[in-house]
Amino acid sequence: MAKIQKRKLFYVICDNIRSLENIGSIFRTADACRVDKIFLCGISGRPPHSKISKTALGAEKWINWEYRPQTWRLVEELKKEKILVVALEQSKNSLPYNKLKPNFPLALVIGNEVKGISKSVLQRADKKIFLPMGGKKESLNVAVAFGIAAYEINKHRLKSP
Repeated sequence: MAKIQKRKLFYVICDNIRSLENIGSIFRTADACRVDKIFLCGISGRPPHSKISKTALGAEKWINWEYRPQTWRLVEELKKEKILVVALEQSKNSLPYNKLKPNFPLALVIGNEVKGISKSVLQRADKKIFLPMGGKKESLNVAVAFGIAAYEINKHRLKSP
């Protein structure tokens, strides 16, 4: 297993994710990608909860997490700490996810299942990425989309400095 250098921190910011099962899946994928911390913001559910545990399969017990009521305030704090904030959202200025050349530390923002990432957060993000869709649907489930983006970001984390 490749070693991740401490300066290559990777955070996940959940902006108002309503499904507890999605939160659980995000914890499980975050464990697989060795995410350093999950920020659960706004209406996002928080452990302990049986629906989160059902999909997290225990990952919620060891992944570092923190609750924040306002995502935009968290983003401002992280940016002051020189953390790159990347929003996973389809917009005019979004790059395909595999074209991102990430710098670390990095925080990936994922959004609400219906409304996406709030405008106040999108305006503050340093970069925006999207997953190209080949079918009729406009987007993937947030937990699935997170998994794809997280594995791509991790490829850059695992490279030598």
